[in-house]
Amino acid sequence: MTEPAYETVTYDMPLPAVARITMNRPKERNAQNLQLTYDLNAAFDRAAQDDQVKVIILAGSDPHFSAGHDLTGDGGKTWEDYPVVGTWCGFDCEGAEGRMAREQEIYIGMTERWRNIPKPTIAQVQGKCIAGGLMLAWACDLIVASDDAEFRDPVLEMGVCGVEFFNHPWEIGVRKAKEWLFTSDWLTASEAKALGMVNQVVPRAELAAAVLAMAEKVSRKPSFALKVTKEAVNQCQDHMGRRLGMLQAFSLHQLCHSHNMQKFGIPVDPGGLPAVVRERFMATRGGS
Repeated sequence: MTEPAYETVTYDMPLPAVARITMNRPKERNAQNLQLTYDLNAAFDRAAQDDQVKVIILAGSDPHFSAGHDLTGDGGKTWEDYPVVGTWCGFDCEGAEGRMAREQEIYIGMTERWRNIPKPTIAQVQGKCIAGGLMLAWACDLIVASDDAEFRDPVLEMGVCGVEFFNHPWEIGVRKAKEWLFTSDWLTASEAKALGMVNQVVPRAELAAAVLAMAEKVSRKPSFALKVTKEAVNQCQDHMGRRLGMLQAFSLHQLCHSHNMQKFGIPVDPGGLPAVVRERFMATRGGS
């Protein structure tokens, strides 16, 4: 049987019951574009549908786990080049509808889908984990970070109320979430662990081994028990309001984009963008 081909991820089985998906856009610091989104989704589906796999690892090629959303574009490709799973509309619908369709599909929708894969998932985080990179890590059940890992959501600087998968209060608590968003400061790995967002912090040279050790330990448990335990914890969190709160935050996120379109002609505040990205956005006047 021919193995699936991926452009932006690698897929391997480092242990008999463990699948490892590695984001492989090192020059772009594993920033998430359309290609990476759909490669990840295909790889997650592959691991989820393989009865031999009991644990899934999500890693990023060095030097950084993920720089977040790729604001430089999708290399000329559009949503029509990929197996879109949503039904809101095409990403090129007019007005706010198209942007909402895109972000509902590739950001909040996919992240929520990966969160609910019925197998334990472990994020292996090193270096920078920024904005959309947080969403990739948060989709996983456990996070193991290297001691040099740092976490940041600078989206407020761009005139938007945080990343689309708005899990901040659930990850670090309400007051710290407000401080973190308002200041756009970095969280170190040790701070993230103290706040409950990270499970383990290990030296960078030991990160891959530590993740495999955790995955191997988890994989010894019965498959069905692992699945229903994950389901039970996720359901408890959702009964406490996570899912409804996130949908409301996503609506406010879209309101921010609409506000910025009216004020600046692009979906974000240009003052918070790096110069090269700002020039591209201003040239396209709201291009994706």
